[in-house]
Amino acid sequence: MDNRLKQQIDFILEADKLKNVIRRNFLRDDSRRENTAEHTWHSMLLAFLLYEYADNKEELDLLHIVKMIAIHDLVEIEAGDTFMFDTEGNKRKFEKENQAAKKIFSLLPYDQGKEYYELWLEFEKEETPNAIFAASIDKIMPVLLNTFSKGTSWVESQISAEQVYTTLTVIEKGPSKIKELLVDLVTMAKGNGKLS
Repeated sequence: MDNRLKQQIDFILEADKLKNVIRRNFLRDDSRRENTAEHTWHSMLLAFLLYEYADNKEELDLLHIVKMIAIHDLVEIEAGDTFMFDTEGNKRKFEKENQAAKKIFSLLPYDQGKEYYELWLEFEKEETPNAIFAASIDKIMPVLLNTFSKGTSWVESQISAEQVYTTLTVIEKGPSKIKELLVDLVTMAKGNGKLS
């Protein structure tokens, strides 16, 4: 096996650890909490489905978006998952995840590691049209799961509808259809007692 292929295999084996990172959200059937690899797959699938609602398709690149979604949570292998409503945990989140990104992507051949780190950074900044779309998809997934399950991660943390809107501000910059979906989901969840 040549060195480039060995580095790629080492990276993909390291990525397998994402299956062991447990998130706060439960599966829709409430049988258990989801892992981050499941969240990533679900978010990529949602990106494919909701891409048709993008307001600015001429500015978007679906492959670029899906790449960002596929790699942005790999940092959780090292940094762990930070609950989006954990105010204290989110203060140091970028610093911890940035160090993790540098470590994980350095396993790859230099050109791929550089590309993936730059994709990760673009996603985190939420400034480009691709990053805004990708982040909107990523952020709407837990809302979907909490709305259509018992909403346990919200209920146990006493999350309010206002907190959801305040925390998910990237969705305000994203596709209008996803903004509408957020309002519908929050209204449903509030009506069902999953949000205060």
